[in-house]
Amino acid sequence: MHPPVVSGGAVVSKVLLVGQAPGDKEPKLGRPFAWTAGKTLFRWFNQAAGVSEEQFRVSIYMAAVCRCFPGKKSTGGDRVPSPKEISNCSAWLNRELAILKPDLVIPVGKLAIAQFLPLQKLDQIIGRKFTTTKAGYQFDVIALPHPSGASPWHRQAAGKKLLKKALKLIVRHPAFVLENNHREAVCFI
Repeated sequence: MHPPVVSGGAVVSKVLLVGQAPGDKEPKLGRPFAWTAGKTLFRWFNQAAGVSEEQFRVSIYMAAVCRCFPGKKSTGGDRVPSPKEISNCSAWLNRELAILKPDLVIPVGKLAIAQFLPLQKLDQIIGRKFTTTKAGYQFDVIALPHPSGASPWHRQAAGKKLLKKALKLIVRHPAFVLENNHREAVCFI
């Protein structure tokens, strides 16, 4: 793992979005989902609820399974964190759950999903709401596919349909309350 740690910052929220790990651009830019996958992720929320990236970042707590860039694979692309690296970082996520006590967790991509739900095929998870317990706390989970360009799943017809359904579930969830520019609570239902 390559420091520095990438954090979404101190945001008090009842919604926790969890990614896999930062890419190589995120440490330089100092925020999660700062590059290609982030552009796609924030476009999804803008289309589903009219939420800007800035509004999302100040309203939703963003974390990751692993907090540092894991490095590149020899074949290209970002390396998936190892089970030991995931275990080493797990205390951070457990503490965040204990502090925030979120009502909704949005894991993004298979590695993040696997931290909250038994991993199945994406078409059995995306577009559904689950209730689970982790770190002694119960909450809803609505998963999203990974928005990277390396994954074609969210660009195929079945994936697009389930992605749209998942986003609809998220923005209708009672916890999905965002702060607008005037600092008033806005709920997109």
